[in-house]
Formats: sequence, structure tokens, C-alpha cells
Amino acid sequence: MSMFSTGILVLTAPLHTLRIAPVLSSAAQLVERTLYVHLNPGLNLLGSGNQPRPLFIPPAVDLSTLITRLYSNAADVCGHLDVRVLLTNVRAHSAGTALPNCPQALSHCPEVLLTDFPLQDLAQSSQVSQCLQKYTGHCYVCGPGLPSVLLHPQLVRMKVKEQEELSEPQEKPEPLETYGDVVVGGTFDRLHGAHKTLLSISCLLASRRLIVGVCDQAMLKRKVLKELVEPYPLRVQRVREFLQDTKPSLHVEIVPLEDPFGVSVIDPLLHCIVVSEETRKGGEAVNKKRAENGLPALVLHEIQLLKDAHHTETEEEKISSSSLRSRLLGTLLSPPKDTSHLPTLPYVIGLTGGSGSGKSSIAMRLEALGAVRIDCDKLGHKVYQPGTAAYGRVLQEFGSDLLQEDKTINRRALGRKVFGNQERLKALTDIVWPEIALLVKNTINQAREEGKRVCVLDAAVLLEAGWTDMVHEVWVTVIPEEEAVLRITERDSVNTEDAQRRLQSQWSNAKQVEHADVVLSTWWEPEVTQKQVLKAWNLLQERIPQRKEGQ
Repeated sequence: MSMFSTGILVLTAPLHTLRIAPVLSSAAQLVERTLYVHLNPGLNLLGSGNQPRPLFIPPAVDLSTLITRLYSNAADVCGHLDVRVLLTNVRAHSAGTALPNCPQALSHCPEVLLTDFPLQDLAQSSQVSQCLQKYTGHCYVCGPGLPSVLLHPQLVRMKVKEQEELSEPQEKPEPLETYGDVVVGGTFDRLHGAHKTLLSISCLLASRRLIVGVCDQAMLKRKVLKELVEPYPLRVQRVREFLQDTKPSLHVEIVPLEDPFGVSVIDPLLHCIVVSEETRKGGEAVNKKRAENGLPALVLHEIQLLKDAHHTETEEEKISSSSLRSRLLGTLLSPPKDTSHLPTLPYVIGLTGGSGSGKSSIAMRLEALGAVRIDCDKLGHKVYQPGTAAYGRVLQEFGSDLLQEDKTINRRALGRKVFGNQERLKALTDIVWPEIALLVKNTINQAREEGKRVCVLDAAVLLEAGWTDMVHEVWVTVIPEEEAVLRITERDSVNTEDAQRRLQSQWSNAKQVEHADVVLSTWWEPEVTQKQVLKAWNLLQERIPQRKEGQ
């Protein structure tokens, strides 16, 4: 059967019998992008003559548990799918009454209807399909005549005895306490199952208004691989779209969170804050601040963290954005830019990164895998040699007092003349950078004549010098600034202030990452770096063959 971009899955099994993983696995074989999930436990799509009416169902503790299970299972069995549990039909004060006649429009237009409804015999499939189409059309805006798929047509209804056992009166569902105004906060980077659980349960709890604090600026400083956190407007847009789909009746306010508290400590109308096991202490701190501000305490509603079945030894056990960011290391972050002005081979990687970032160690690892390493530091030393074009121009510009007894230029004394003076520094780089670029081009040409496939241009100033027009891709290495300071002080025997000054004189990690096709990090153990480099190298090999030799 052909694949569909977006589908709606109507789950009808009673909550205590719902087998989520197999149903999601089946759905993932048909839907490739967005899977909306509509919950209506006990819905009968084989009503005798009467079409089932879409009714409001009450928020129950079981429902909250089921949503957590759904997102957890989705992360395990269909991680590529954007699963969204719709709560349009969940409402406390109007449970049992019919949904309004105007169906809800969804962000992505459904192309197929799916259901777990089991048949008594296959002859009923046409009737169930018609009923499913009418029922779903009452709830959501769907195109006419959408194909419908019964995910388990082979599942004949269980034998009467088993069915009776399962349909024995369950304990009455424990109602979920709801609140008028609810607040929740998070980074919401690369919206994943744990975020969706947090937001969905917040939607279940809130009957009127939901405030979502989205971390920005100062709150991102301590995040792992913070340079790869999506821009604030994009994260807000994704949260807004998700909530609009999930529960459009809610009044949603999304605000930037620039400290751990935000509006939660000043809004007198709030009743409840949703926290996870690890942010409970933050919730308690909010209540302490509210008390100081003369406001009543918020109810802390705690949800469980979702376990990540796919985590590696360097990643967190829970589903987290930092794990998703670390999985981006070594991968192509965006399609390569147009490099038709460059010869196809050798394929040139421009590798850069701040001082102490481990750039040269990565260049050496790539060299061991077969790349030609072009060390711009070494080429930089060459351009100052007597007899070169730059030699005379540097002496003319900065004075012959730089000459040492052996007629070489005293680079340290030259450094003192330009340190902290942007104008003088530019005068120097205007002389030496073009000369280094010429040496780089000569080395690449030589590699081409020798039939080499990959060159790695190891260049701290790749971006500042504007050398990106010489490379097919830009690779950037990043580590946290505190780690860079430690490495520089140990390696170069300088004090912390000098190390920080050196870093501040360079482009920031975030600015470099804006220009990166691939990002790497040497923050973890050497074997983790090696795995990253191998991954990047293997993915690179897949990109190179698309270019024919001699182009």
C-alpha cells in the first residue's frame, strides 16, 4: 500500500486493553510524517443504524497515563513520525455531550484514516470504513472520500469469554483534577515525545488558559551543545502549532523564559504548574517566591520522564533534546551550498573552531582515514620567511625593528604591535591571509594531481579570512567555553584571563555554527570523538560519489 504524509488514527480500544506499540508500528508503515491520534475508548464503529456521535470524554488519570505511554511507545517504535495526541474531545464540564458541529482544522491535512477497531468478520470492513469516515469528518476537517485502513482486519473480535473477562466492570475511572490556569516551562528544542507529554498533560489539566515559558538566552547557557539549540522563534512556532492541534479551545500564551521563574511567580490567576521528576525542585522554588510575593501556592503536578530506548552511553537515559542534539554531530545539518565554481575533486573540507576546541586533533583523525591535511598554521609560518612577498610588506608596514639576527621576523614582537588594535591587526591580515590562501590552493592542486579524493583545510581563521570559497563544506568543532579555558591554560601555560581574552577575540561558537555544514565536538572521551569522526567520514563518502571526476 502507498505511503501517506499525514494520517488520523482513531483508537477505540478500552484504555486497559489498548496495545499501543503494535498499532503504532502498523500505522508507521502507512504514514511517513504526521500521525494524529484521536482517543475514544469503547467507540463502536459498528452501530446498528445509528452513527456514533463524537462526544466529549472526561479527563481521567488513566487518560494521562495512556498519553505518556503513547508518546513513550512512539519514540521507541516510530521515532521518525511526528505523533500528536488530539484532545479536542476531552473536557471535564461537558463530558457526555456532543462536540460542536464545526470540525477542527489541523495544521497538516489528513490523507488517510486509520483505526484499531477490531472486526467480527471481514464482511464488515466496508461498513466500519464508512462509519469511520463520517465520525472523523464530524471531528476534523478532512477531504471527501479519504481512504481508511483497519490496522488489524485480521483481528477478529476476541472470543466471547475473553471479551466478557475484559469487559467486566472496571473500577470507575479516577477523574483528573483540572485547573483554570496552568503554567509549564521548558526549552522545547526539537519538539520530542517528552515535550509532547509535558504539553499534552498541561492541556488535559488546563480548562481555560495555558502559559508556556520557552527558555531563551541566559537560560540556554548551561545546555549541552547550546549552539545547536533551534532559534527561539522556531521553537515557539512549533509549540504553538502543536498546542493549536492538540487543544484549540485553550487560550495559550507563550512567553520567553530568561530566568527560572518567569511569570509563574507574579501571575495571581495561576492555579497549577506542571513539572517533571527533575524539575520538581524548580516548582517548589516557584512556590517559595510566590509566597514572598504574597501569592497562593501552585499545585505541583508531576509527570514521569520518558525513558529513551535508543540512548548511548554518553546520552541521558531519558528522552532529551541534548541527546537529539548530540546525534546531529557529524551529520550534514543543511544541504551543501553551490560549489560548482570548484573542481569536484579533491573534495575540500574547511575545518575550523575556537582555540582549545580540538580542531587539530580531529584534522589528524581525518588524515588517518585518508584525507590530505593542510595545516594553515604551518603555512602561516612559511609566508613570513625571507624572500616571500609578505616578508617585505610586513617589514615596511610594521618596522624593521622586527628583524632578528638571522633576518627572520620576530613573530612575538609583531604580535605585541597588533594585539588589541583592530586597525593594525587588519593591516597585518590583509598582507598575510591572501598569501596563505595561495599556498592552500597550490597544495589542493598538488593533491588533485596525485589523485587524492579529500583534503581537510585545518584553519582557525577559515571564516574570518573568507576562505569558504575554497571549500566544499565547512566543519566546525565546538566545546563549552569553560572547557576551552581549562584546555588553553593547561596547554599554553597562560592564566584564565588570558585564555578568556583569546576566546573573546575569536568568533563565538554560535557565530561559527551559523556557517557550519557539519558540527563536531571533542568534549567527551577520545573514543566518542573517534566515533563521531568516523560517522562524519562515512556520511561524507556517500556525498562525494555524486560528483563525477573531471567535472
